Amino acid sequence: MYTKEDISRQKQAFWTTFGRYMQPVLSAEGTAVSWVNYKTGIPGIQFKMDADHKHTRIAITCSHKDASLRVLQYQRLTQMKAMLEEELQGEMWDWQENLTDEWGKTIDAVSKTLANVSIHRKEDWPAMISFLKQRIIALDAFWSMARYGFEEFL
Repeated sequence: MYTKEDISRQKQAFWTTFGRYMQPVLSAEGTAVSWVNYKTGIPGIQFKMDADHKHTRIAITCSHKDASLRVLQYQRLTQMKAMLEEELQGEMWDWQENLTDEWGKTIDAVSKTLANVSIHRKEDWPAMISFLKQRIIALDAFWSMARYGFEEFL
């Protein structure tokens, strides 16, 4: 059994390793980017990555505090589904509306999960990092074109 401190240390070590691994990778526009804390620049739209003792997950979340704007953002994202899937090389992601996040907030999400990996097993880290790297780079390429369709939400 892991203590909260152990879990916190493992997560910090994993994300530090991932950040260092990604540091030399430039964005689709050729600029330096904080991959771990990717900023979309649009309120309510986030790219989120998570890793725990069961899985690794990457997602685009629509979590605008105004529910009607959240719905509009998700609808806009669905309109761009073909463009997203092209960047993801045809990979199918889960599209989910009206989820409840860990803080009880309603969100919509488009996500992909790698199951049966654990942040506590360092031998899983290469697969987890590879999984996240490929997809966050694809999301960045998608966002370099798609973000203009979300400027009305600024």
